[in-house]
Amino acid sequence: MTQHLFKEITIGPLTLPNRIIMGSMHTGLDHVEDAFERLAAFYKERALGGVALIVTGGVSPNKEGLLSPGAMMLTEQSQVADYQIITNTVHQSGSKILLQILHAGRYASHDKLVAPSAIRSPINPFEPHEITEDSIQQTIKDFVNCAQLAQQAGFDGIELLG
Repeated sequence: MTQHLFKEITIGPLTLPNRIIMGSMHTGLDHVEDAFERLAAFYKERALGGVALIVTGGVSPNKEGLLSPGAMMLTEQSQVADYQIITNTVHQSGSKILLQILHAGRYASHDKLVAPSAIRSPINPFEPHEITEDSIQQTIKDFVNCAQLAQQAGFDGIELLG
């Protein structure tokens, strides 16, 4: 099985030089000054280390889906240039990168969270607001918008979570 690890693979439109991916993780860097530059440097080291495909930490498609206050969102055209700092760095370092679009739902750590029902997660002190049909439709549009902005920012694809 390991003989395939370092073989090239094509997945849809992406050709990867190997089958090593860095799965999504939250680094906490979204809460620091120069977050995009720091994240770009973090991902660059993984790319230079031979990772073929990087999946970012979760980025919310709207305010209700934020993991926590100050977490990353991609909701407006004006944010694309910030995300290009990451994608340009990763591509120049030889890797591909996917944006994980994360709606935290009942696991969000803020008081505006929404979920299918107003039942609190056992690991969260905040009770969610029950999402309405209109909010569901808006959230779908927000995911689409986020994916389109991710494409404009140079991401090679998306991973949906939430």
